[in-house]
Amino acid sequence: MFRYAFPALLLFAFSAFAEPAPYSFETLKFISADGERNYRVIVGVPSSPVPDGGYPVLYALDGNAAYADFSADIQKRLIKEGAPVTVFIGYETEDRFEVDSRAYDYTPPRGDGEPFPDALNPGRKNGGAEQFLRFIENRVKPAAEKLAPLNKSGQTLWGHSYGGLFVLYVLTSSPDSFQSYASADPSLWWNSGAMLEASAVFASSRHEFTGASLLMMKSGQESRARQFDSEKREAYEARVRAVSSVPADAAKTAAYHFASLKGISVQYREYPQLSHGPLFPVSFYAALRLAQGYAD
Repeated sequence: MFRYAFPALLLFAFSAFAEPAPYSFETLKFISADGERNYRVIVGVPSSPVPDGGYPVLYALDGNAAYADFSADIQKRLIKEGAPVTVFIGYETEDRFEVDSRAYDYTPPRGDGEPFPDALNPGRKNGGAEQFLRFIENRVKPAAEKLAPLNKSGQTLWGHSYGGLFVLYVLTSSPDSFQSYASADPSLWWNSGAMLEASAVFASSRHEFTGASLLMMKSGQESRARQFDSEKREAYEARVRAVSSVPADAAKTAAYHFASLKGISVQYREYPQLSHGPLFPVSFYAALRLAQGYAD
């Protein structure tokens, strides 16, 4: 009988002193107001004690892909230095990217408020960023705040590509929605450079921030042309034409526009060794660090 007691005691002791998981996760489901898009939002809450004022929080677009990249190693590193709550705003799919939904949600509206064809794929629609921002503000944020005490003065928004475009849209249209913004390879070529122009107009407004920050990140290598079937070749060529509609230094120019305003700290980083896709996980980690309050 007693021969089992010692191993059981060891197991109990090991369990008692085992480190808790760095993060716990809760999955939330939403449907867009028009019923066209199904969202999967995963909220990660760190196991570290709640800091004074609540946890800082990172809202990450393309949440499926970002959550997949949120490795145990990254979580362990974060937990040592003031880990943020992470809110992964994704879609109800097993794919890393839901390309049709993000093409609509992440792109700014045009004057009449009606959806319009995507420049890279006319079968997709653009123009839903205003509604998507309302969805984040009115549904995602309140839901996240019920799961953990959040510091509303420490909210960061991150996005890549079309997601980076959305980050700049929020910065110019609703600058107080977040306190830190991380935009990676924003699609400034979209709609013939409309957001680049919007950043200049916003700079001329002389808006004054209160301790805001912007991290602009740009890949340095062009993605190599590959062997495509005719449909993908057409999409690739459409992208090349679209990208060429703005100068190569468009991201740096936009960063300068924002840096001309008071009360905002702007960093511009180039990654010459990375192309567009590989910048995704690198910029995501940089955004996590920004949410922690680090500028490295």
